[in-house]
Amino acid sequence: MLRKRPRKRALGPGQSTDTQAAGNAAVILLSRRDFCSQELAGKLNAQGYEPETVRGVVDELLERGYVNDERYVQQYVALHAERGHGPRRIERDLSQLGLDSGLIQAALAGGEDWAQRARELRIRRFGLQLPADWQSKAKQARFLQYRGFSNDHIRMALGSEVGDDLS
Repeated sequence: MLRKRPRKRALGPGQSTDTQAAGNAAVILLSRRDFCSQELAGKLNAQGYEPETVRGVVDELLERGYVNDERYVQQYVALHAERGHGPRRIERDLSQLGLDSGLIQAALAGGEDWAQRARELRIRRFGLQLPADWQSKAKQARFLQYRGFSNDHIRMALGSEVGDDLS
């Protein structure tokens, strides 16, 4: 049985500047999943709230700790590393959300062994056997590059010398 999505209601007159209504809309969005401040502001703007109202609501939520960009980045890195994404891909995705590069770099540097992640992903996809010829090495290297791993991580994962010409 398909569930119908509720239709978006148009904002009533004067509601686009209503801080209470924008705050309620933000809390409803946050009850579904975590958002970074930029993403939440974009969602509220898309719903028709004035930018000044949105800025005030997001600042209030940041102050109360309901929205925390550092927490969001750490959770995003952990989740996407578990999914098999590498640091380059994660960094690109978070940068596109408008997050501070310092937060992103700190989260990527903390805790994860990216070479080990690349090795585990290679084994899961291609098996324990190391690639025997250049064609299979190139195939595995391209796969890991697509997932967002650097050449150093790929070299360590393949356990051999893979030239920089694969990048």
